[in-house]
This record gives sequence, structure tokens and C-alpha cells, in this order.
Amino acid sequence: MKICLILGISGQDGSYLAEFLLEKEYKVVGIIRRHSVAENQTERIEHIRDKIDLHYGDLTDLSSLLKVCSQYQFDEVYNLGAMSNVGISFKEPLYTQDANFLGFIKLVEALQLTQNNFPRFYQASSSEMFGNCVDDDGFQRETTPMMPVSPYGISKLSAHTYAQHLRRAYNLPISCGILFNHESERRGTNFVTGKVAKAVAEIKLGLRDKLELGTLSTFRDWGHSKDYVAVMYQMLNECEPDDFICCTGITHSVEELCELAFSHLDLDYRDYVVITDKYKRDEELNYLRGCSDKLFNKINVSFEYDFEKMIKDMVMYHLSKLDWLKK
Repeated sequence: MKICLILGISGQDGSYLAEFLLEKEYKVVGIIRRHSVAENQTERIEHIRDKIDLHYGDLTDLSSLLKVCSQYQFDEVYNLGAMSNVGISFKEPLYTQDANFLGFIKLVEALQLTQNNFPRFYQASSSEMFGNCVDDDGFQRETTPMMPVSPYGISKLSAHTYAQHLRRAYNLPISCGILFNHESERRGTNFVTGKVAKAVAEIKLGLRDKLELGTLSTFRDWGHSKDYVAVMYQMLNECEPDDFICCTGITHSVEELCELAFSHLDLDYRDYVVITDKYKRDEELNYLRGCSDKLFNKINVSFEYDFEKMIKDMVMYHLSKLDWLKK
């Protein structure tokens, strides 16, 4: 039985990845940070909790990483743990760098000190690393210059370049997945897709009368988390260690997102969406559209979800959940 470690196992991607690897008969080990409200902490993985080994720890705490890593010999490690909210990273830049960059270094050190052989390692890089740099044809590739426009993007680029260094200098089997935006009904509501999906349901049920956003004019390449975690596995098991973009190659604006989400419940977004400076970023990332040719030339990929199905599922999930609570 192969053994894997997932950092960020209680998050959106971590929960789908844990399910995916359990189906492949892996022994799944996860590290979670302690929250004061335990019920919320493991909500996404409660249905598989008896099938996984969970340990408390934190990427900012080397001793906790050493304690967990010393108990196992891992075949694969997936570093999905992060301070992952771009907007909050402007308010907490020090913690963002500590968790996302220094935390990566601490995890690598813990593995080097405890493992007989360094495991295949997936590092969650991010399309936010590109900032507003785009190739002439409107796409971003592995070779596109990277100039992030947020503390989050900067922290991810720091870890990304250090991972490249470790791969070149020491031949460590680290693959960096440059994943573009990916969502699901498990997405937190402090992300724009989750925020919009929940707000549409609340407006339909009469629980609120408006949705405040910072902009409608930014564009993102949105895929589905469940599709993308399968690609993470393929990166480690079907490719030599390298940097790979995973995306849909299609971009949509936040305005399109709102129009689609509201239309699923027969609402017109223009009647409810209000633009406010409160949610504007200090420096905005305007446009993302990726090209996955490098990766898709090496692996077979078949995405189950398209943008329309994903957004509809998110809206209906929140509608069903809120309607039950309302009753």
C-alpha cells in the first residue's frame, strides 16, 4: 500500500484529493491546523475521516512537521497547505510568506531529515504568479514571465522558484502544478465564486437583497477542483518532475460569472450586484487564461465539468443547504 501525505487535506482540493487517493487504495495521511471550532475544521472530510490518519500540525511549525513525518515513509507528498486567500494576503503579508514560502522550505527540510528516500512531491504553485503578464496570443504558459501583483502571488512564486532550485541542484522529484482557478461546491465563500453562488441562493430565499463586489471586469480561467486533483496525481505518476500548467484554456469575466449564477434561479444580476471600493484590491490581476499543451501532451485528460455545470452545481448546493436551514 502506497502512503501519501496531504497538507491542506481539510480544504477544497485536499478533500477531493483524499477521496481520489483512497479510491486508489493509498494510505492517506493528512495534516490539519487546529481551529477553535472543530466542527467546521473537518466538514469537507468528515465522511472519510475514519479512513485517513489525521494529525495536527502547521507549515509554520517545523517541529510539528518533523513529528508527523518521522512516523511514516511517504511515497508521495502533496503540499496544498497555504494561506490561500488573495484578498486577505494584502492584509497579512508576513503570515502569507511564512506559510506559503517558508512553510514549503520547512516541509522539505522535515522530509529530508526523516525519509529514507525523498518522496515524489507535488507543490501547489498558482496562476497568480503571472500577475498581468500575458503572451501575445492571450495565453499564459510555463515560459510566460511572472510578475505577481499580490502578496499571495509573491509567496507562491518564492516557493515555486525554490522548488525549481531543489530540482536542479539536488535532483529532488518535485513537480510544480501551476493550476489556474478551480472551484466546486466545497469552495469557501470568501472566494468570489463561492461568494456569488451563496449570495444568489440567499437572494432567492429572501435572506438578503444585494451582493457587493469589487469589480466585474476581471477575467479568470475557471476549472473544477475535482477534475484538477486527478491531474495532480498524474503529474507525479505519469510525468518526470517538472513545472506544468493545468487549466481549461477558456476565460470568463466576473460579470459572466454573475450573469450565469443568477440566471440559474431566474434572477437578473443587474438588479442585485453593487460595486464597492471595500472589495477592490490594492493591485488587481486583470486577466488569466492558461495553456496546458505541455502537460496534456504527456497525459490523457478528460474533464467532467465545464464552467456552466460547475456554477450551476455551486448555486444549487447553497440553495439546498440554505433552504434546509431556513425550514
